[in-house]
Amino acid sequence: MEQTIGIVGGGIVGLAVGREITLRRPGTRVVVLEKEDRVGAHQTGHNSGVVHAGIYYRPGSLKATLCTRGRLLLRDYCAEHALPYDECGKVVVAVDRAEMGRFDALERTARENGVPGLRRLDGTALAEVEPHAVGLAALHSPHTAITDYVAVAERLAADIAAAGGEVHLSTPATAITRPGGRVRVTTPGPSYDVDRLVLCGGLQSDRLGRLAGGAADPRIVPFRGEYLAVRPEKRDLVRGMVYPVPDPRYPFLGVHFTRRVGGGLEVGPNAVLSPHRDAYRRRSVSAADLASTATWPGFWRMARQHWRTGVTEVRGSLSVRSYLRGAQRYVPGIGPDDVVRAGFGIRAQAVERDGTLVDDFRIDDLGGVLCLRNAPSPAATSSLAIAEHVADVLGWA
Repeated sequence: MEQTIGIVGGGIVGLAVGREITLRRPGTRVVVLEKEDRVGAHQTGHNSGVVHAGIYYRPGSLKATLCTRGRLLLRDYCAEHALPYDECGKVVVAVDRAEMGRFDALERTARENGVPGLRRLDGTALAEVEPHAVGLAALHSPHTAITDYVAVAERLAADIAAAGGEVHLSTPATAITRPGGRVRVTTPGPSYDVDRLVLCGGLQSDRLGRLAGGAADPRIVPFRGEYLAVRPEKRDLVRGMVYPVPDPRYPFLGVHFTRRVGGGLEVGPNAVLSPHRDAYRRRSVSAADLASTATWPGFWRMARQHWRTGVTEVRGSLSVRSYLRGAQRYVPGIGPDDVVRAGFGIRAQAVERDGTLVDDFRIDDLGGVLCLRNAPSPAATSSLAIAEHVADVLGWA
């Protein structure tokens, strides 16, 4: 009898899972349900386009393992399908002595993760890679790349359809039940009965998990990451990407300079609390999303620990000059008059009840349902490797 695997979520991770299943089990019916009218509408389509090389992630974690594998799979997939992929490289820069302890620890992590071609640079060598960047030291990752993740997602969806699968747009899941030993996904239209279900809901992952009978913990707290676009006359001041040394207390990497495959240069993102999980206008507010955040004990515990950082991020959101103050430490030649406000993305940050920010990828088995409860960056880089991992968990090694 034909087996049916359902996937809720038409972002790059959900589509990668669907494609992986069609490759491992030809003849399996794959049904992808996406609530928007297009694939890649949320985190997939509103990130910086970076293909990470594994510099930041705790050695042995899922992030470290799947990012390393995922970068190679994504590079080959883009080459196979003539999708944009540019290894423009990245430098992570320390600008003062106070950062050197974190910088040294980051280098150890990157080397343990096997980041290819990694080099430690002094200030003179940094200028050879990025002539307009300044700093005491830098880590150069020449194989960090940029791509177009929406184009990748659209290609994955086409692969699923070519293998006989189905991608249903404008089809939100409203209920998940288990009649007769199968899993039923109810939508405003038809219901779909499947043998196994994979939830890749991103910003809605906690709600989908609860629909499937999972725990309330962790809760998604949405953070808005805003970008500034550098005016054309200053774009050439950065060749690839220039990043700060991240604060290990946070999963965010700090405001940085990133080239885009279309030729642009952006500064960002910051990280400010978002009043809406999936609307991309600055004044969009959702009462339900605000209530979800405000009623979660973990949010208030997190806020008590990190409110000073939150104030700094809000100040940067309100003032371009304040926003750029940190970025100019790395590339002084790009100032407030050289940028304009661009778009923003919303990060699905999972927060535990005790206020801990969930760092690693997390997948819960809910009995016939696998729920990706936390899959932020580098999930796009890791998407094809996450798909392999999910297929293994399903028992299809």
